[in-house]
Amino acid sequence: MRRGMSSSRFLFVLGLTLSAALPAAAQSSERPRTVAGVCGATNWVCVAECIDAACVDKCLREDCEKALDRLKACTRKAGCAPEDTQCSARTCGQTCQRSFEPAPPSPEKEKMEPCQGLPESAAKPPEELVGLWTLAAASLPEEVDGGPERIEAEPRADYERTLQISPNGCFVMRTTLEDATLGQGNGLVVRAWGLVEVTGKDRLTLRTKDGQAVGPVCGDKRVIPLSRKKLKFRGGAYRWDVEDGALTLMVDDATKQTFQFDRSPPEPEKK
Repeated sequence: MRRGMSSSRFLFVLGLTLSAALPAAAQSSERPRTVAGVCGATNWVCVAECIDAACVDKCLREDCEKALDRLKACTRKAGCAPEDTQCSARTCGQTCQRSFEPAPPSPEKEKMEPCQGLPESAAKPPEELVGLWTLAAASLPEEVDGGPERIEAEPRADYERTLQISPNGCFVMRTTLEDATLGQGNGLVVRAWGLVEVTGKDRLTLRTKDGQAVGPVCGDKRVIPLSRKKLKFRGGAYRWDVEDGALTLMVDDATKQTFQFDRSPPEPEKK
């Protein structure tokens, strides 16, 4: 199995077009939202546990897409230049504030070292799993299900995904969303973190414990907590393989959705 996952029967594409299952937090009938029809913590919890771009798109369709469309239309009408990072807040401030929840800056502080304070995994991960991994490719779905198209047709750098695994078994999954997604002048790094549980030779589970979405929104830096009473992380079980500097994760269910990560040099915590 461990070498079989990287065989030719899996087709990888840089477009990251695989449609992954929508996290349970976004499917809940009890939506923990203070204002309907805006981008809020429910969306970011959903994004935090996505791996591929199609999954992120599904998360942003939950009320958020129309709000972002209104904001982008406002900045286009205002003629905001791409390099003008303050134009959106200056000319479309009210539209921007109505597009995101919560509107005022959050009092929560950014957690600079997410792994601090977490208990160690019962069994430390194998050394070959430890490090920083950047998503490079995802498997193509076998059939087109007729669902909605990607929000953006082409892959974008602001859908960058990284998975960092520490020697003590902590993981941090980061998803970068920039102004191409969130509207001009806005950006968030959505992070989920928790413990890696390795079972057997080729199986692991990512058990998410907490998360934050951090970045400039509507002219102010936001720190949005992702652990609230009605927001539930789903985690994920995978079969894994490391070969030739690449990590392959295959969802451990009937779908066998498969993702490939390249090993990256360590980098400072993104803010």
